[in-house]
Amino acid sequence: MTENTFNTPASGSSGSEKPRSRNGLIYGILIAALAGTWIYMLYDKNKTTDQIAQKDVQIDSISTSRDALQQEYNAANARLDDLISQNSRMDSLVKTKDKEIQDMKSRIASILKNKNATTAELAEARRLIETLKGNIEGYQQTIERLEGEKIILTGERDFARKERDEIGVQRDSLNKKVSLGSVLHASNIHLLPINVKKNGKEVETTKAKRADMMRVTFDLDENRIATTGDKELYVSITSPDGSPLAVEALGSGRFTLEDGTEKLYTAKKTVNYATGQKQTVSMDWKQNSDFKPGDYGVEIYHDGYKIGQGKVTLKKGGLF
Repeated sequence: MTENTFNTPASGSSGSEKPRSRNGLIYGILIAALAGTWIYMLYDKNKTTDQIAQKDVQIDSISTSRDALQQEYNAANARLDDLISQNSRMDSLVKTKDKEIQDMKSRIASILKNKNATTAELAEARRLIETLKGNIEGYQQTIERLEGEKIILTGERDFARKERDEIGVQRDSLNKKVSLGSVLHASNIHLLPINVKKNGKEVETTKAKRADMMRVTFDLDENRIATTGDKELYVSITSPDGSPLAVEALGSGRFTLEDGTEKLYTAKKTVNYATGQKQTVSMDWKQNSDFKPGDYGVEIYHDGYKIGQGKVTLKKGGLF
């Protein structure tokens, strides 16, 4: 009985050790799996965070590129508008390629307005902007060339105008000399007070009271430049007080001097002059009032120029 007691294994010795080992293994596997899951989740989270950060950087980069392109486009557009506003030739140059430029600008604006524009689209926009800038630079060079040609043409035109003006001045000077040369000259000028008798006989007098009229006589000297034909001559007589003797009802009037001013004339006469010949002219002035004593002056004009002058003195009338 005692032998049976000692040979029986103790309860829970080897039989209980095997479940414990199995449970520990399961726990270890579970812990390892859980740890692996955590590690994977942590890794995946970090990877996702990195991807998001990369996306954010990419988005920021695209946005920055789009903003930079927008600024370049605005600058190019402003330069184009400035060139057009300052130069009419630029406007005509742009209009010849208006459709091409408008299509280019429209495409650029469309890409830059798209906040989801791809890198490829932004690259296209950059290429179009560079093309637009190149066109503007070409237009600028063309304008400079045209302006250079304009300066040359302007200089040539100014030179031609100067030559023409100089020729005109010379021609005018020559014409003036010819005109002056063709102006007649009067000599041997006499202002004669005339007394008309009852029988019609005319006699010279020196008495103001007896003078019925003034007779102006002079010679037109030889002139080989003046053409043959009618020449209009004006005679201006001044009284002793300096006032002109002029009565419109008796044929007096005004004529224009060579400097453009006007002068009263007492009488005028048209004479038929022959080139290179001397000719005597006589003109009478009868006024509707008495002649006053004193000095009378006479001036003769042709083509606005004074061609001769003279004077006479009338004395008071009386017994002596």
